[in-house]
Amino acid sequence: MIQPTLLQPADRRLAAAAIASILLLGSARLLLDIFKTNHQPHLSTIHNKPSPPPIFLSPADRRSFSPAKCNPFEGQWVWNDDHNVTSSSSPSPLYTEDSCPYLVKQTTCQRNGRPDGAYQRWRWKPAGCELPPFEAAKMLDVVRGKRVMFVGDSVMRSQFESMVCMVQAAVPRGARSFDRVPPRKVFRAGGEWDVTLEYYWAPFIVESISDHATNHTVHKRLVSLDAIDKHGATWKEADVLVFESYVWWMHKPFINATYGSPENIREYDVATAYKVAMETWANWLEANINPRRQSVFFMSMSPTHL
Repeated sequence: MIQPTLLQPADRRLAAAAIASILLLGSARLLLDIFKTNHQPHLSTIHNKPSPPPIFLSPADRRSFSPAKCNPFEGQWVWNDDHNVTSSSSPSPLYTEDSCPYLVKQTTCQRNGRPDGAYQRWRWKPAGCELPPFEAAKMLDVVRGKRVMFVGDSVMRSQFESMVCMVQAAVPRGARSFDRVPPRKVFRAGGEWDVTLEYYWAPFIVESISDHATNHTVHKRLVSLDAIDKHGATWKEADVLVFESYVWWMHKPFINATYGSPENIREYDVATAYKVAMETWANWLEANINPRRQSVFFMSMSPTHL
């Protein structure tokens, strides 16, 4: 029998909310959550290591973006050009294919033949305010000493790569590293920050026969709707978790899955199977995540990228 999730209604609504842009919205949310005071200690100070002056939200940032007055999750994409880039806007693009060595072949649009770069000049604007400009050093500072983990399929992989590309230039070459240990990719910003940005390949969030990061079937997938602990063992200690799963919707209207016994394979309606998998995930969060020290985001929608 499927156990109901223990998450409160407010948490359910948050988990169901569509995050339009992890790249900018996640950064703004982290800034707001962490910098409620100008007197937060740094881990390097706690461990008696020399620390540079902390970077906080400026008075201009605070004036331009107030969580009490503006919902960052409602807004629209607007075009950045020489005439409408304001002091509150991040310059675009924040990185290029040539400036970032961490992009996989599938996400290098121009190397794959796209003739224009116009797609790089859009930015997210909340309905009632402006987001603070993205600053790589500030982003690294607010997650100093923490693990930020992106979990999902190839859509989330591209979000992880974009975040890495946005911050890597601020890290001295000798202080940064990038490791591929399937099903993870790990970017480390050492030195004064001690930040880890990670990607974990879990295309259905719950376990499936497609969990190998490079050797997996695209079609005829089999999903274990009540199995998640193998993945979760790696997620438990992350300070920030960002989840996403687009591939569910590549299998409408049916998908093969198991529940209860790995031998009990049957065909499920995709929406039903997805609901069961999300309940398994929500119950795992309830049992393993401490909301006082960990943050969880769910990216629920994406345009097709085929």
